[in-house]
Amino acid sequence: MVNSASRSYRRVATGARFISFTVTVKETDLFIAIDKEAYYSSLPAEVERLVWRRRREIEAYIGRHPGFKTAGRPYLLEGPAPEPVLAMVRAGNRAGVGPMAAVAGVLAELVGNSLLQISPEVIVENGGDIFLKIVEPVKVGIFAGKSPLSKKVAILVEPGETPLGVCTSSATVGPALSLGRADAAVALSSSAALADAAATALANRVQDCTDLEEAIAFARCLEGLLGAVIICDDRLAAWGAVELCRP
Repeated sequence: MVNSASRSYRRVATGARFISFTVTVKETDLFIAIDKEAYYSSLPAEVERLVWRRRREIEAYIGRHPGFKTAGRPYLLEGPAPEPVLAMVRAGNRAGVGPMAAVAGVLAELVGNSLLQISPEVIVENGGDIFLKIVEPVKVGIFAGKSPLSKKVAILVEPGETPLGVCTSSATVGPALSLGRADAAVALSSSAALADAAATALANRVQDCTDLEEAIAFARCLEGLLGAVIICDDRLAAWGAVELCRP
């Protein structure tokens, strides 16, 4: 959601129990934190190879079906599809958006699940979209551009709520396409793919602060969504399994 130059929050995203590293493959820019005892020197290269493989699967499908990349609405699969494409389509169709709305969440989740084989705690952030599995509580801060609430609010995530996807869409931060004007729309789900697609769907519904109630009503009805936080200007609306706190 935001370019790497502006990701200063990554410097304070983890505590003493983690070791962190980054992996960048084309548009995929991952910040990864795992248990210090699980880290080894060749791990970043292994994660990079995994990302390349998963991206090639998506790119190969787009090569055969160009409409997949540009679809802004639920997508009908044509023929066999690899795991990441299937996950993107399921999430996008459930949220009522195109499959590419879920790509960052899907890749974060695939990498996160792979790392859980070696580490009891994993945080994978991909452009503002997060997959996490933790054994102690963490705070996930909300960056909402020029809103006065930006960096003033965080979501407290308890271990029992994870694995969890916490994904954000914004019309005022980063290059991602949004049809609305929300400064931040955050969605929580046990599926990071669905959280990513839902965040886009929520952001699309907010043209101004008067739309917050309608957007939250949509969130309530979306099967698989656990909670949502939407910020527009100086207004905030929240629903579900969301415990707000100071960063």
